[in-house]
Amino acid sequence: MTGRLQDKIAVITGGTSGIGEATAELFANEGAKVVICGRSEKKGAVLAERLGDSVQFVSADVLNEEDIKNTINHAVTEFGGLDILFNNAGGPTMGSITEVDAAAIQYAMQLLFTSAVLGIKHAVAHLEKRGGGAIINNSSVAAIRDNQGDLLYSAAKAALTHYTRLAGVRLGPKGIRVNCISPGAIATPIFWGGSARANTLTDEENAAKMKKLQRNLARATPMQSSGVAMDIAQGALYLASDAGRFVNSHDLVIDGGRTSMFHEPPVDT
Repeated sequence: MTGRLQDKIAVITGGTSGIGEATAELFANEGAKVVICGRSEKKGAVLAERLGDSVQFVSADVLNEEDIKNTINHAVTEFGGLDILFNNAGGPTMGSITEVDAAAIQYAMQLLFTSAVLGIKHAVAHLEKRGGGAIINNSSVAAIRDNQGDLLYSAAKAALTHYTRLAGVRLGPKGIRVNCISPGAIATPIFWGGSARANTLTDEENAAKMKKLQRNLARATPMQSSGVAMDIAQGALYLASDAGRFVNSHDLVIDGGRTSMFHEPPVDT
């Protein structure tokens, strides 16, 4: 690796599986010290041990503001500061136009939007002390087109994408760049209920689901292949590193061209 994040300190929420796990591994390999958080203590501990002393795990639920604050403070206390925040935590939501209720709306917004807003809130002062830094929000192509996810999921991600732009404008003078990534057609366990659901399945069951998912997602891109978590991690690395130093208030779409297609692919059942 090239050390593009040498001596940088990063926090990654939802860091124990999928995109978060891939990003933690890539950031660590590029020289960063990384704090990952998530709800699965077992997976977090195993991942931190595998990635070595430069990665630490904090048990946290981003639905709880105090957990978000404690995760960021852990990075500052243990590693000496904060340079990068990747608001990656998320999961599926449910709610149709005619059957949605207030609880479903509140959950979707808290998980996908509010958690990132609060992460930014608690990160700013620490980033300022380092002379600036990078905030990356994991949004979705669901924020910019129909039929890419549940309605509440799409609406919450649209709010996050727009908040990213606004925050970048307001924090830019402080040397803090705020950008988001909009993945599309990325094969991760979120498609069958998130990492918590994946943890209840055998390795063989997860592998079978992943193989089927990749076939379906391949049909959803002009490239005829599905994306993987590391594709998004590479985008996050670009935005976090000096290579992205002049990129701010931007939505980086990584979808293999999916958002340029005007037909829905056949589904493998």
